[in-house]
Amino acid sequence: MVALQGAPLAALIVSLILQGGSTLSVQLPLFDQSPLSDSKSQPHSSSSDKPLVDSESFQATISGDKLLERAQTLFKIAERSHHEYNRPTRVIGSQGHLGTLEYVLESIKKLGSYYNIVQQPFPAYSGSVFESRLVLGDEVAHSASAMSLTPPTKNKEPVHGELVLVSNNGCSADDYPANVEGNIAFIRRGTCAFGDKSALAGRAGAVAAVIYNSETGTLHGTMGTPLADHVATFGLDLVEAKPVLEKLEKGKAVDAIAYIDGIVQTISTSNIVIQTAGGDPENCVMLGAHSDSVAEGPGINDDGSGTLSLIEVATQLTKFRVNNCVRFAWWSAEEEGLLGSDFYASTLPAAENPKIRLFMDYDMLASPNFAYQVYNATNTDNPLGSEELKNLYIDWYEAHDLNYTLIPFDGRSDYDGFIRAGIPAGGIATGAEGIKTPEEAEQFGGKAGDWYDPCYHQLCDHLGNVNATAWELNTKLVAHSVATYAVSFKGFPEREPATVQGLSQYAQSVKYRGDFLFW
Repeated sequence: MVALQGAPLAALIVSLILQGGSTLSVQLPLFDQSPLSDSKSQPHSSSSDKPLVDSESFQATISGDKLLERAQTLFKIAERSHHEYNRPTRVIGSQGHLGTLEYVLESIKKLGSYYNIVQQPFPAYSGSVFESRLVLGDEVAHSASAMSLTPPTKNKEPVHGELVLVSNNGCSADDYPANVEGNIAFIRRGTCAFGDKSALAGRAGAVAAVIYNSETGTLHGTMGTPLADHVATFGLDLVEAKPVLEKLEKGKAVDAIAYIDGIVQTISTSNIVIQTAGGDPENCVMLGAHSDSVAEGPGINDDGSGTLSLIEVATQLTKFRVNNCVRFAWWSAEEEGLLGSDFYASTLPAAENPKIRLFMDYDMLASPNFAYQVYNATNTDNPLGSEELKNLYIDWYEAHDLNYTLIPFDGRSDYDGFIRAGIPAGGIATGAEGIKTPEEAEQFGGKAGDWYDPCYHQLCDHLGNVNATAWELNTKLVAHSVATYAVSFKGFPEREPATVQGLSQYAQSVKYRGDFLFW
């Protein structure tokens, strides 16, 4: 483990990570407050002088007005990016995101010695596609979508070749025939990641790759961690793929033109993790939200709502003492594919992993056309304890005579890395681009047929894009979840080593990595 003693060493670690890519594992200290200490921080009385946290008292400290006040500050921070992006945004690498990290740090440093703080630097990948087109035979493929983090075509110019049908699902080098060299690989979706298929196509000499859907619907996915062997890669829906596939299976030639103008770059960014100085460090309650937005907008709901709820809960927790340690995290680069939380969870030292008794994910708590959503985590398919956490949320909604709905535990948010690391996890949300049903409109109000968040990943995710009632209520539930486990884990399953079978079941059922399909 390397202890951060200041900015120069932090920069060195980032440099080493960038040089070593994903193969270099650098362990950071879990908590080292010295680089971030602030002599102007307000001192707090000894935790022994404070009452033990209890749910009702803790919930009573949560104010919707305070959350909205923080949202105004966050929007002003997002506006710092206007000169570069022509819009307010908090995408990683922008002034808006750097300002967000500063705001989180300054807010916590004001709380004095109640928390220990650490920043965890890591390399994140960001990609932009400026223009793309795929022509199959004489027709432009209108459903063709350039994969996230795809490299451009050679010299950012169109490349020509015949489509070459790849055997099986293209997950083995043996699936790629010799004549794919200099041509464009045509690969069925399934079994392995899109990035693996693209790399295999590149190693076989293909100039581009087209991955066609094996089920109905558009196919827009992510390549994942950029590799030197990746080639320009498109996703294609099944409807447009079928006639092409039929010709290829009959041995007929199909010419193709692929063109992608884009860029993939590495950005150094940081997670922020804080932990109570008090409480049993061997039994830790952990919760997190992501600090970044997409480039298209300021992200006040996604996930400014979660970011600010955590700041407010962490602030109000200082009025109490805890029996078990509480650890908050603000993840970076979630919108690029859960990069920050995955990095953190995957690099936890073996001795530290079991100390996290559970992880709670709070992503989008204030959607305007909201539903009260609980991730449908089970002990059958997820680490033991995930179902108990789900039930805590359900019990709270029921105790307050509120409706709720269960949503898939499908890898679309920051719980994913923790589940893969064998740590029980769950969370709540209020909905993204999903469509509210008539039944849900009866349960929660709002408009059936519209997205839960009509401004999801758009410029209009600003101050007017939050439901204050849902936000305050869900933040009270966040406080309840913290208070419950900060007092006791009685009745909550002990951590047990994750079984290979259990993790395999989760990995085989989850096709998303954040907002993107990855296989």
